[in-house]
Amino acid sequence: MSNARNDSQKSNVIAYLCPAKNVFILSRLQPIYNIAEICAQQGLSHAVLCPGSRCAPLTLAFTSHPKITCRTLSDERSAAFVALGMAQQTKLPTVLVCTSGSAVYNFAPAVAEAFFQQIPLLVLTADRPSEWIDQWDGQTIRQQNIFGRHVKASFQLPEDYTHPDAVWHINRTTNEAILQALRFPAGPVHINVPLREPLYPAEGEKITFADVRIIKEEKPALTLAAATQLEMSRQLQKYAHVMVMAGQQDHQPDVAKAVFHFCKAHHATLVGDVLSNLHGNENTIRHADVFLPHCGENIRQSLAPELLITFGKSIISKNTKLFLRHNQPAEHWHVVSFGEVPDTFQSLTRVVHADPKSFFEALAHQKIEAFTAQKKENYTRLWQTEEDRTQRSAVHFFDGSFNEFQLIKQVVDALPARCNLHLANSMAVRYANVIGLGSHQHGVHVFANRGTSGIDGCTSTAVGHSLTSDIPNILITGDLAFFYDRNAFWHNYALPNLRVVLVNNHGGIIFNMIDGPTHLEQSREYFVTQQKLTAKQLAQEFGIGYFVLDSPKKIRNNIRDFFEFDGKTKILEITSDQTVAREAFDQYKSIIKKGYAT
Repeated sequence: MSNARNDSQKSNVIAYLCPAKNVFILSRLQPIYNIAEICAQQGLSHAVLCPGSRCAPLTLAFTSHPKITCRTLSDERSAAFVALGMAQQTKLPTVLVCTSGSAVYNFAPAVAEAFFQQIPLLVLTADRPSEWIDQWDGQTIRQQNIFGRHVKASFQLPEDYTHPDAVWHINRTTNEAILQALRFPAGPVHINVPLREPLYPAEGEKITFADVRIIKEEKPALTLAAATQLEMSRQLQKYAHVMVMAGQQDHQPDVAKAVFHFCKAHHATLVGDVLSNLHGNENTIRHADVFLPHCGENIRQSLAPELLITFGKSIISKNTKLFLRHNQPAEHWHVVSFGEVPDTFQSLTRVVHADPKSFFEALAHQKIEAFTAQKKENYTRLWQTEEDRTQRSAVHFFDGSFNEFQLIKQVVDALPARCNLHLANSMAVRYANVIGLGSHQHGVHVFANRGTSGIDGCTSTAVGHSLTSDIPNILITGDLAFFYDRNAFWHNYALPNLRVVLVNNHGGIIFNMIDGPTHLEQSREYFVTQQKLTAKQLAQEFGIGYFVLDSPKKIRNNIRDFFEFDGKTKILEITSDQTVAREAFDQYKSIIKKGYAT
């Protein structure tokens, strides 16, 4: 048996000609090991590796590379969202590796989120050789193209790595996958890697990296042609009611500056919810979702745009979507560098393929006649009047009451001057959008998994950010999202800059807020999904600092201690009652509505 084992191990070491440098390489798996070298030379520096045997060559390649930081997480679903958060923070693809079989499917939720959020990932899945697919071999499923249309591209590596053409193909595929992941719009790319045994190096064999060929790609300059710029400038002159609306996007100071200058020059109304990251401009309309349902039809008609200019991805506000669908502009331009453009408001008339920064800069210096300028300014004042009315109406709502809505407001007001704010889906992101961020909080950068809007990886995504940044990362989440993703903490890595605000009302309270489920007898058990957990035991299990807000007396001290960054991960649990929470939210909407009755 010993001799047979040694023969098997030795079969992993062969000699073949490497065409790139005309040298011999002494490992059958050398082209697989070189994937890590290609990634490093392309600038990738982070890998998330899930345990497994079939993926051993990939795991050994990345863990042996001095320029790649590797982390391991056992839950593939959580691991993929952690990788997503890391890529979102670094703006570079995170390498994501798993073994064969159902482990691959567990990547799917994060891959879909990355696709719709346009976040780059390089997903490497180990596989059995093709002849063993559908032969009842262990951990074997149909992995080719497993993510379907939710990846930008899917590649299959050859199964024989010894032929020079196979060596070339693996190099070419890895380069192309990385370029595809980064090419606008960014997104996940999948490489399926069939691997034959032996999977481990022979005794005494060292993993080294050969010279590799790197393919670079120059990014095109996406600016408006002079003729197009002139024609669009003339179009702008025609409309007195111009609205600019920003969808979800990362904080981009240069883009924000260009948008602000454009809106000032054209007296255009700028509408952006909390995920637009445009709260740094004091004139941004932040509360459209709040006042549009209550302001009355006459006011809504006066607020309707003639020209709508949009950029970024999706918006949170259903009320804003309905407003624009019912009050369609004469023209709707969407500004995007490349890619497909949805017709969210059923009014799209022009797709402008340009970088948003260059677009707004190019059209910001147009002279406007005094009479036209006055009409445009009147329109912006109408929007600002409704924004101011909403803020005045709500100013006393948050004083003195004790409910989850009010407590989240206090947390938002206490955020560090520079931090990442992560918002879980369902009520957490909606609360934050209603509360809004002030212009003085321009250092708060907002993130949320609104590509698919699922609750499944909100905590893990925040963990990914925390692993790749030194700034504070604050997550506001509900109890179902939090406990669903509890394996975000199941690893061996310190997260001293992570703070989790857990709103625990023991169920999915959003189903008590929206029309439909509230009046059903099945609502409590099958929609709200009551649960009795608290985070106390979880905090003890993972060594996390724990604070609870269950009385007004604890607010000030616990929020202060929670935001003290002393080297520990911390959870601040807001214990809440669903009935009280719903009544508070209804009361808030009632106050806004009364503002239009006086």
